[in-house]
Amino acid sequence: MAVIMYGIPNCDTIKKAKRWLDEQNIDYTFYDYKKQPVTAELVDGFFEQLDWTQVVNKRGTTYRQLDDATKQNLASDNAAELLISNPSMIKRPILSVDGELTLGFKPDLYAQLFQR
Repeated sequence: MAVIMYGIPNCDTIKKAKRWLDEQNIDYTFYDYKKQPVTAELVDGFFEQLDWTQVVNKRGTTYRQLDDATKQNLASDNAAELLISNPSMIKRPILSVDGELTLGFKPDLYAQLFQR
């Protein structure tokens, strides 16, 4: 089973998700947006499985600091470019389990994903 968690290490939700995976002895790779590039291919892959409106984190500081025109003109055709230049705006975590993506962390959801 190939498991990849995408995010930034100082995010509280990422810390909770990592702790859960560690406690369940589930091996995973962590893709750190701060150290590894967020490419168009990566974001396009997210958008293929997840609605772009869910991938964009509108609650975070980065989004709130955008100018009003950028926020108002945010659409499917420019969202990827914005996320590539502002990886902190990608909702976290995105978890890939054998290529299937899940957004966010809830212990019950992860338990279902990893039923053995």
